[in-house]
Amino acid sequence: MSNKKKADGLVHISKMSGKLEGLKAISTNTLTNPFCVKMNEAKKETICSHCYSHSMLKGFRKNTAPALQRNSDLLSSKVLDLAELPTIKDEVFRFSAHGELINITHLSNLFKICRKNSKTTFSLWTKRKDIVTKTLKLIPKPNNLILIYSNPKIGSILKNKPKGFDKTFNNVLEDEFKEEQNCTGQQCKDCLLCYQHNTTDTIVEMVKKY
Repeated sequence: MSNKKKADGLVHISKMSGKLEGLKAISTNTLTNPFCVKMNEAKKETICSHCYSHSMLKGFRKNTAPALQRNSDLLSSKVLDLAELPTIKDEVFRFSAHGELINITHLSNLFKICRKNSKTTFSLWTKRKDIVTKTLKLIPKPNNLILIYSNPKIGSILKNKPKGFDKTFNNVLEDEFKEEQNCTGQQCKDCLLCYQHNTTDTIVEMVKKY
């Protein structure tokens, strides 16, 4: 078996649908991530209480959970060799369409995927500032990775990026900040605000209810 076939058989790559149609992603299992479970069940309302991933993986997308769980286990258990990482030829690519960063090892592997595929621009949404901060003390961020801080608070636009991040992603109610909503009613492939360095640093989307 060639190294390429070996790598392609390890990390599961998802073809996205809906708003993300036309993009591919490497994701993990939201349902087994302690951070995701805690945030989803918290009494204080955050965007995590409206989590599309929890709803989908418990419902019509539950058949994808095993593949995402393999990614969770694989990416968080050890730093993989380059030969174990996938080759990606897409112009833009998403990390964590489902799930959240698990630990430093997980993020280190995503960094290595970026470095192996230097012609692709990767975007990663995360609320785990703690993991990002600890990882960046050990490993520099790849130039082809856009780190997006996903603001958990609904109705509050964070314009000051946390250290190490390139953009912020914010959720507001339908009748809030209408003039500033720049990620509502579009498909990602037609917008790409989150997948390019030279666009706005503040992304604002209307909350979707699941």
